[in-house]
Order: sequence, then structure tokens, then C-alpha cells
Amino acid sequence: MTSSIFSYSKLWLKILLLGLIFTLVQTSTQLDEHEKQSIEKRAAGLPIAPTSDSNDDHCNKTVDIYVDIQSPPLTRYNRNRPLTCWYRFKSIRGIPKEWVLRLTFKKFKVGTLVNSTHCDGGYLQIVDGNSKTDVSNRREPGMFCGEAEQPQTFISETSYVKVVFHTDNFTDQTYFAFDSKAETEVYLRYGQHPELYPNRRGEIVQGSYCEREFRDCRLQTCYVQSPAYPGIYPRALKCRYRLHTRQPFIKLYLQNEQFAVDGQRCENLITCPMKEIGSGPEHCPYDWLAVHDGRDENSPIIGQFCGMGKFPFSIIGTSQHMYVEFVSSQAGPLLNTGFHFNVGNWPGHVEPAGVKKGACDWILSSNALKQTSASEGIFLSVSHWYPPNTICNYHIQGVKNEIVRLYFPSFRINRIEAPIVRVEGRDCAESLTIYDSDRADPSRVIKTFCDTFSKPMEKVDFVSTGRSMFVRFVSKTGSYSGSSLYYWGHYDFFNNTKFGAALENTLCDEIFYAWEHPKGILRSPLNTLIYKQIAPNSDIRCQYKFVNDKRAFSRVVIEMISIAFKETPINVSPCTRCHEEHVDKIIIWEEKNKTQHRLACFCDNIPRPVRIISSDKEMNLEMMVLGQYATQHYFKYSKTLFTANYEFLHPPICGGINLGPKSDGELVFPHTNAFGLPLDGTSQKTVKCIWELKVSSQRDLFISIDKAKFGIYGSCEVGKIEIYIAGRLEPRFVICPENATQAKELPILSAAELGAIDNFNNEALPVFIQYTGDNRFPGKSAFRLVWTELFHLPRNTDKL
Repeated sequence: MTSSIFSYSKLWLKILLLGLIFTLVQTSTQLDEHEKQSIEKRAAGLPIAPTSDSNDDHCNKTVDIYVDIQSPPLTRYNRNRPLTCWYRFKSIRGIPKEWVLRLTFKKFKVGTLVNSTHCDGGYLQIVDGNSKTDVSNRREPGMFCGEAEQPQTFISETSYVKVVFHTDNFTDQTYFAFDSKAETEVYLRYGQHPELYPNRRGEIVQGSYCEREFRDCRLQTCYVQSPAYPGIYPRALKCRYRLHTRQPFIKLYLQNEQFAVDGQRCENLITCPMKEIGSGPEHCPYDWLAVHDGRDENSPIIGQFCGMGKFPFSIIGTSQHMYVEFVSSQAGPLLNTGFHFNVGNWPGHVEPAGVKKGACDWILSSNALKQTSASEGIFLSVSHWYPPNTICNYHIQGVKNEIVRLYFPSFRINRIEAPIVRVEGRDCAESLTIYDSDRADPSRVIKTFCDTFSKPMEKVDFVSTGRSMFVRFVSKTGSYSGSSLYYWGHYDFFNNTKFGAALENTLCDEIFYAWEHPKGILRSPLNTLIYKQIAPNSDIRCQYKFVNDKRAFSRVVIEMISIAFKETPINVSPCTRCHEEHVDKIIIWEEKNKTQHRLACFCDNIPRPVRIISSDKEMNLEMMVLGQYATQHYFKYSKTLFTANYEFLHPPICGGINLGPKSDGELVFPHTNAFGLPLDGTSQKTVKCIWELKVSSQRDLFISIDKAKFGIYGSCEVGKIEIYIAGRLEPRFVICPENATQAKELPILSAAELGAIDNFNNEALPVFIQYTGDNRFPGKSAFRLVWTELFHLPRNTDKL
């Protein structure tokens, strides 16, 4: 019984196994038939009826945000076949209208990037925006392809995003996976307080995806960004940015952000090493950022940039406008996050007072500076971009008799940080040269500064010898953001008029030749720069030498008109010992037997003019100013420190200059055999003579004039004889045609009046006789002066 039951169970087990095998065979046959039909329909271009294992569960649908999306599973239905998947994202209630979508691609491998220009075998498209949004790239979304194993992020510009994947041959080597997230605040994109700056990213040009206009940019108010920043930027971009600031020079710069435009074409650093930031079409053939110095694409191009890293420099334009283009190729890798620039302007811009010629050439004239009412002009180093082999000239030009002073209150020499081209192994790639000329004359170089070995010289005066100074800046490398030589140049003009002939290699000495200027005016130096050009512990001394020739004149007369020295802290009391005291003063002397014979010294103001008469043919005047207070008191001081008149007198027609002392004598004018002609042969209209008559001590003096003729006009203004007593400024007697009859009976000059009372050394006392007459008619002016010394007889006749 037991064996029969076991045999029966064994039979049923065999029947079940046979039934299972039969069922599997039938199913396999049906699947093969269905697959054959599907292949036949695809070949004929007919639609395929969906099955329970269709890709519709993974592709071509609207998905929720915050849901992970990945490529469909590989099945026998899609293996080695074309596959297209698209995804849209549902809006979430409660999220504000202004939100964007962050897509994070965790893994991605679709198609192959060929020649960096197109995708072969598959692609990814991200459509940002639609017909209802302000911006959209739906017309040219471009293509991403290649492989990305590191997470890559795309942050949309709108709340509408469509993602499209396509592959020509779906295999296990084609895949993608990403998630999505809605965001209302993207700090790196909008910055702090975006509600205060609604146009911080520029105003969108209607109908465009990334064309924007920026107006009145200033610090942190304008962000120039690649689309989808700070995520990867889309493909097939043609972006235009028009930038404007209120003040020149407009400045485009990065602040703690990375620049990544076509920095890598794939993730593999060995196959695709990172590209350094560079410029030029050869360096940047696919994706690039171009910057133009002006309003549009026709303006000069500053550079065409691409690469990856920290953008090493700012780009500074020459005006208030800048035009930026950003282009990405039709196809590219799912890499590169673009750029984020700030816009501002170079601070401290000062427009020079002059005429600009070309990009950076200036004529800075004295007349232009006077129109501004400024005492000093200013020009700055080149603070904007300039191309290689740039030359900038500054011609500082004064009027006649002016000299130019140039100094730099601020001067720094840096290495060249932003060259457009690099010049390796050469010194002085950038230089600044100062010329004592009106052009770049190599023989008149005052100083040259180089970027490699020079030291800056701040607050040092560079002074021209003539009316012009020429400054030239040369750059062999060019620069994106200004000169490596940073300087503020201040210039001014000084009146360097000379009243005589300047003596070379001296600070302010002059010489006056009788045959060149027989008379004239004399002042302290009009060039007040001399009070600054000497060490504080050295006094300033200006000497004026009057040189005569006895064939022309025998005397020099200086008439001091005014003196206006300032009081110094060390000497506020009246000056009583002028020669000995260390003060500002005027000293007048003459040389006799190679020794200095003092004639006068002035250290205080004078109430009235004072005349000093030389006893020989030459005389010297020296102005001394204390160096310790010279700059403080007199630099750019508008008043003259002293004013004087000078004149060379006593031509040969006057005869000798010294008379007496003797008991009696006579003076006859004109002198015998003298014609009164100067050296150059031209006749003088007026002749002046000064005789010094020495009177013996303790004697009175009697003077008589007869046979006096004063020309043909008979006026005291035409001819006169003046007799001066030593120590007095006004003449004691004046004889002219109007009182000539009285000349024979002039009062006797007593010894007391002549100064005998104070004459303790019993020296001969001087009386000066000055004649001024008309010399245009020789022989019409003449006189004879007779003098007699008198002494007092005692009243007792026995003592005779």
C-alpha cells in the first residue's frame, strides 16, 4: 500500500514538471514573436504598441520637484536603440512666483564631444524658459555631451525648465541621474538685499535670453554674470552686456570669484588639462568673453578671454562705457561655471587742465592752468587699459621766461601685473622719462624710472631750465588695468625773468653789464622756487654784480626803493647791527685792492628810497635769506623782498670822479677832449655825472657856479646841478635854468653842516655834486664850478 502511494506521488510530480516546461516554452515563443513584430514595425516606421515594460514609466513626463530622476533601465526593448526622454517640472503651491530651479546632475554620460564643436551619439538639452517667461533660450538651447562623474549644478533663470536627453544607441554606457530643488534666494547670484537693487543683474533686453543693459553702475550695484550663474552656463549663447558708470574710468573686476569659461573640455585632467586664463582667438576658439572699450562691438577690443582660475586683474576702460560679449559653442561638456564681474570706476579721476590729443597725449600749458585758477596742475599715471607699445606724452609748456617744476606727491613702482603681452628677459618694459626739453631729446634727460630697478622719488622737484618740460611713458607690454608705475604728477610754473645776465651753475646770481643795460630796475628773484631748492641749514645768497668799463662809465648808483623781509622767530626785535646779525638782509659793497669795502646794509624796511653811489666802476649787491625759514616765508610769496633802481653814470665827458681835498679848485663840464659816447657808438639822450669833492676837516666850503648852460630848452627837468652833503637824502642846493643867476652867490657850507663835529678822525668830508643834462646837442650844456675851502681866523690879530 505504501509503495503504491509513493509511485502515485512520483507520477504526479513528473506531470507538474512537464507542465511547467511547456508553459515556459510557450511564453518564450510568444515574446520572440512580439519582438519580431516590434522590429518589423520599427523598420516600416509604424508606431509600437506600449507594453507593461515600456520606457513611459521613466521618460517624457512632468515630474515633481524634489524627485530624483534617472535614466530608464536597460531592457531588451531599448538596448542598442535610439532613446529620447524629456522632463518638465510641476509647480508647487506655496512657493512664490520668483523662484528658480536647481538641477544637480549626480552622474552623466551621454554622447561624445567631437572636436569641441558638436555632440556625436547623443546629447542633453536644458530649455530654460518658455514663451510666457521674460527670458528663454528655447530657440537655441544648445547641447551638452560627454561624461561628468562629479556632481554638476545648473541653476535656471526662470521657473520653467525642460530637460531633454537623447541617445542614438542606448547601452549601459549611457546614463544620467539628477535631482531638482526650487530656490527663491541664490546669494551668489543676487547678493545681499536684492530687493534694494532690482536691476543689479542689469535690465533684460526684451526678446533675448542674456542681453542686458547696466546704467550708472557703482560699488556692488551691478553684477555681470554668465547665464545660470553660479551653475554651469548653457550652450549656444550669444550674450551682450552694455555697461555704464557715472564717472570714468569704468572698471570690470572679479571679487573672490573664480573665472571658468571653457576652462576644461572634459573632467579627465590628463586628457583635458585645465586651461590657464588667456586672451586671443587662438587661445579661445570655442567659449569666450570679449571686452570692448566703448558702447558697442565696433569699439576697440581690449581682450577675448577664456580659461579657469582667479582672474588676475581688473579691466579698466578709457571712458564711462564698456561693451561685453559672451559666446559659448553649440555643443560642449557639462562643465564650466562662467563668471561673475562687478562694475565700478577707477577712483580719484582728475582731468588735467590742458588739451588732449589721441588716447593719452596731453599739452599742459601755463595759460590753460591759469584759466582754472589753480596754483598747480595735476596729471596721473595711465590708469586704464592700453595696448602693447603704447607711448603717452605730456608736454608741459610755459610762456616766455617761465620754468617748469614737476614733483610726485605719490609714486609707487610695482611689477607688471596685467600685461597684454609678456616681454621675458628684458628690463624696463615700462618706463617714465622726464626731459628738459619740448620733445623727447635723449641728450636732455633729467630722470628715467623703470619698472624693474628704479626707486620712486616722492616730493622731489624736477625743474626745467627753459619754458618746456616733456614727460614720456612707454610700455612694451601693454596692460589691462593701468601702469605699473603709479604716480600723481604735480606741475607748476615760475617766472624766471632775469633783470641781468644769469650766471651759470649758480642759484640766482646775475651780472649787469653797462654796455648792455646802462640802467634799469632790480628786484628780488621772481622765481620763488629758489627758496625751496637749498638745504635748510644753508642760507640763500643771490649776488648781483654790476660790471663797468671806464671807457663808458665810471660809477654805479643803486637806489633802494623798498625792502620787505618777514620777521623770523629768532629775531623779532629791530635790526641794529645789520652786518653782524644773522638775519635776512641786503648787503652792498665794492672791491678795493681785492678786499670787500662795505657801502650799505639793510635788514629792516626803509621809509624812503636810499641811494648808494660807488666810488669806482663796479659794485655788488647781495641778498641773503635764512635757509631755515626760506621755504616757509617766501616760497610762492607774491611780494618782492626788495626793489631797487640802478644806473651806470659818469661817462668820459664828465672827467674824473674825485676832486680835492685842496684849498681851491674848479670843475669844468664838459671835460676837455671827451665826447660822451658809449661803447656801442650810439649817443645818449641824457648825461649824468657825479663828482665827489673832498673837503678838508674843520673847513667851510664856498661854491660858485658860472658860465652855466643847460641845453636849448631852459627847464629844470632838462638840466640841473645838485649838491649833496654826506648823510642827507635831499640835495642842499639845486641849480637849474630857472635859478642860474643865484649860482654865483651860494651860501657857505660850514664845517658843522658838512659833518665836522662828528668827524673824530679828522678825515676829509665828502660833498657830492651831481649833474643831469641833455646830451643830444653837444656844446649846448656846460658849466664851471669853482670851490674854495675856508677856515676861521682867530679874533685876536696878534695870533695871525
